[in-house]
Amino acid sequence: MKIAKTLSILGIAVAGIALAGCRAGGENQGLEYAPQMYHSVAYEPLTQIVDSETKGNLISTREDGKGEYFNSNINNPHHMNMREPVANTVPRNKQGYLPYRYKAFEVEEAGAAMKNPIKLNDEVLAEGKRLFGLYCTPCHGTSGEGDGKVGEIIGGVANLKGGAYVGLSEGHIYHVITKGKGRMGAHGSQITPENRWKIVHYVKQELQGGQNADNAVAVADADQDVTQVETPAN
Repeated sequence: MKIAKTLSILGIAVAGIALAGCRAGGENQGLEYAPQMYHSVAYEPLTQIVDSETKGNLISTREDGKGEYFNSNINNPHHMNMREPVANTVPRNKQGYLPYRYKAFEVEEAGAAMKNPIKLNDEVLAEGKRLFGLYCTPCHGTSGEGDGKVGEIIGGVANLKGGAYVGLSEGHIYHVITKGKGRMGAHGSQITPENRWKIVHYVKQELQGGQNADNAVAVADADQDVTQVETPAN
């Protein structure tokens, strides 16, 4: 009995010491189990640890002899992992769109200034319909009248076929898809700029009959060159 009691006390003491050793705070980062699993040898853009000797040197298994925590690109200026952008340049995506500059509250400015850069044709409308079904029908419904399954529960979903919504510009609709408004959340991170414009085409042409659209509804106009207006986009 004494031996069992002694072993129990010893086990509790060892467990307490182990738990205390795992505690971290301030400069003490605590003990790590299998640190090689989460201290990447590959360069991580938002970290830069240049101390190659004292940071994780005791637990390091790196072939280059540096400490486990070392994460610095010796081939870049200042050993930075993420290089600074070229001076006086603005990033564009592969479609040539600029970063989206309008704030969420600047819906009127965006609506007045932005024009749909996607040329209107049957293929674009078909893709816009498909995308509308994926992202918009849960709230707006397949008809766009705000009667989707989610819309029936939360209420207050816009009827895209009625009232002032029919007269909204394409830039206005694009901005609301991007930044959100009222009960509608922002979808800029879920839907690419090009696909947002395709959804806008579908809404204006198919659901709203082309009212106040940037492109004419008539099929005959599709054979003419449509002026491509460079617009800010995510």
